[in-house]
Amino acid sequence: MNNKDTIHMSINEFKENGYKVIDWIADYYENIESYPVLSTIKPGELRKSLPKNPPKDGENFNNILTDMDDKIIPGVTHWQSPNFFAYFPCNATGPAILGDLLSSGLGIQGMLWASSPACTELESHVLDWLVDMLHLPEKFKSDSFGGGVIQDTASSATLCALIAAREKISNGKINESGFDNSIRVYTSMEAHSSIEKAVKIAGIGSKNIRLIEVDQDFAMNPIKLREAINKDIKNRKIPAFVCATIGTTSSSAIDPLNEIGEICNEFGIWLHVDAAMAGSASICPEYRFIHDGIDYADSYCFNPHKFLLTNFDCSCLYVSDREALIKSLTINPEYLKTEVSQSDAVFDYRDWQVPLGRRFRALKLWSVIRYYGINGIQSHIRGHIKSAKFLSDLITEDNRFEVMAPTVLNLVCFRYRESNQFNKLLLNELNNSGELYLVHTKLNNKYTIRFSIGQTNTTKDHVLNAWKFILKKTEELERTMVK
Repeated sequence: MNNKDTIHMSINEFKENGYKVIDWIADYYENIESYPVLSTIKPGELRKSLPKNPPKDGENFNNILTDMDDKIIPGVTHWQSPNFFAYFPCNATGPAILGDLLSSGLGIQGMLWASSPACTELESHVLDWLVDMLHLPEKFKSDSFGGGVIQDTASSATLCALIAAREKISNGKINESGFDNSIRVYTSMEAHSSIEKAVKIAGIGSKNIRLIEVDQDFAMNPIKLREAINKDIKNRKIPAFVCATIGTTSSSAIDPLNEIGEICNEFGIWLHVDAAMAGSASICPEYRFIHDGIDYADSYCFNPHKFLLTNFDCSCLYVSDREALIKSLTINPEYLKTEVSQSDAVFDYRDWQVPLGRRFRALKLWSVIRYYGINGIQSHIRGHIKSAKFLSDLITEDNRFEVMAPTVLNLVCFRYRESNQFNKLLLNELNNSGELYLVHTKLNNKYTIRFSIGQTNTTKDHVLNAWKFILKKTEELERTMVK
């Protein structure tokens, strides 16, 4: 540790090391394709390389950067590699990183309007921008009875929407007196696991969730939804919440919002729409069909940190009735009361989420929208969807493979026309190579490989080279199986 009068990093030392960190990040991105996409370390290997005890005296920051190279990077799976095709995109970009740096530098806690007015008002403004950009209903804007808020992830957004629906259907009684076991929640068999998790956390219980059958394209079947609702009503249960999905995780299926919305409207059920990954695509007019029926939604969420060039974490939740959300989450101890809050002239976003504290996430989203503009974001999204269609066509041309679900946006689901075991072996070979990273799902009980395209710097050439590599590994495995 350098000799100095204070234990804290001086401004000059901060500048010096800050430049080094920016250089380190820039070098990382410049060389990212040289790393194996999937980390190759064994469980516990990183911890064995670290000192058992924390340092008694502080160290030079150069030592931290050295350990980043020697110890941390080998244990990183490189989500920002253009050859990362697993799970879903987790975009990070220069403007977003710098916006996040500004947020960290300010170090504010935006729990109340009064605790940092800029944090609240920029967030409201940027989320209103996004309503227009994604062509969402005006009822989600902050100058209506609704509004938007940035959550950490879609899991939290869904949980908050569910709690609001739970309290609305019970007229606030569950918050006061505990749970009513008669509440029912509905979503498709292909919906994200976070729905069931939210049901558990909200105290409704996983036995009270109804998983609705899907059609041939893996989208929720509205006929089956109506049947389930009618059955529950007959059994004196209370249908409270339906979660429809735009872009399911396994296959990117799009639930029919018009039909589902009509059912929810008929029975007075809260409709939440989870568009975590796919929602960003509606910034392009030609993909706005994914939101057909969105006017029925009581709440809606999508993740800019997946496909809108904004680094993790950043999930936008919109509600048409903010009072229902606020009433379900508000706690107002004396030390949080402010004169301006009592006036109803401002939002206190701590009442729109589970935790009290909140970061200035709007800065990175604001930076991205201003840097790229609508045209730049559209170009990014169109390029990746075009690459997905390109890959889907290549797969279709090879009769050894089959596409397992419609390629609507940026996800391609495919498999080799053989046993589940063959496809599992193929995926292991691909991932162990370090050249790319893919994950699997099961569609119609068939082991299916998911190819998700959307990483910031992925190009059509990366997709083509990945497909050629898949063919190469397939042929090697075919020869092995014949022997």
